[in-house]
Amino acid sequence: MTAAGHAALEEELKNRIVIERPRLIQRLQDAIGDDPYLAENSEYQMVKTEQELNESRITELEDRIAHAEVIDISKLSGDIIKFGATVTAIDEDNKHKAVWQIVGQPEADAARGKISISSPIARALIGKSEGGVVEVMTPSGAKTYKIIEVAWLNCDAKK
Repeated sequence: MTAAGHAALEEELKNRIVIERPRLIQRLQDAIGDDPYLAENSEYQMVKTEQELNESRITELEDRIAHAEVIDISKLSGDIIKFGATVTAIDEDNKHKAVWQIVGQPEADAARGKISISSPIARALIGKSEGGVVEVMTPSGAKTYKIIEVAWLNCDAKK
């Protein structure tokens, strides 16, 4: 994953431990104070479920961070598209320009131009270079893109 993706996971983990965990503990205590019959206390049961989900996500984040391989995109270069590349392409049908950065799954956000390396578009682009043409199967049918630029920078830096 990229350094930005790694930082986002660390920030989420910190928020879940420092903010969410104490908030949920307080809500549990409030629910217990209202009703000693916990098996029938719907507020307690709801907060307990939220707490379990939060703890599960904390465990998942800790595991991802511990096993993450962080790649410094600023040290990558070349004409061949691979992980971390920012690709500008033109839709051959409607001539719309698209800019995508190929990132790890946890940091993918299509609305911000970050696509997962395992997405159909990224899989079609990997290994190609500027001037190449790729065909991608989408839910609405096949799309053809012409690659007009391959760059090695953070998509957020371009905006």
